[in-house]
Amino acid sequence: MKVAHDAPVASVNSSRVSSIVALVACTASFVMTLAACSATETASAAGTCPTAMPDNGVAPDWTLSGSTGSVAVTGSTDTTAPRVKVDAPFSVAQTQVDTLRAGDGPVVAPTATVSVCYMGVNGRDGTVFDSSYGRGAPAQFPLGGVVAGFQKAIAGQKVGSTVAVAMTSADGYPDGQPSAGIEKGDTLIFAIKILGAS
Repeated sequence: MKVAHDAPVASVNSSRVSSIVALVACTASFVMTLAACSATETASAAGTCPTAMPDNGVAPDWTLSGSTGSVAVTGSTDTTAPRVKVDAPFSVAQTQVDTLRAGDGPVVAPTATVSVCYMGVNGRDGTVFDSSYGRGAPAQFPLGGVVAGFQKAIAGQKVGSTVAVAMTSADGYPDGQPSAGIEKGDTLIFAIKILGAS
């Protein structure tokens, strides 16, 4: 049965906050589990992550029908977090990236260290498994240390851009990430705001 889920920022389970450790801060290959490293989170000069939800009436910036289900993403603004609405179970056969709003800063190199606000949602059930928006502070990490789908979403974009990615399990966690509630085969969706790169 397909169930529509609205993934609010506030629903981030505190026991899953550690999933940032597994997602955005480790040095690894495309098919690794990233549980052993840690992220550096900062409320940096690049800014903070808004925690307020967008109005329900705001039209999504990106809708995507998957192999199963669909997703609708409303990107963040200066004052609101993103909204990711999933018709679950959602899955994709190929990783897809959409630039919701183009920035006007420098192009992000594949080897850059970036500062981002992000929300990660599991396509299987529509739950938020990690969110720097929920914490109100950006995360900073080298792009070479994250899963392939996150790299594909950010490298080549301009600083200031808001992007979304729906990534295959192979580009995320092919073997799952139990501490974040991610099972083998799960498609993941991220809404990302690129605050800075160096």
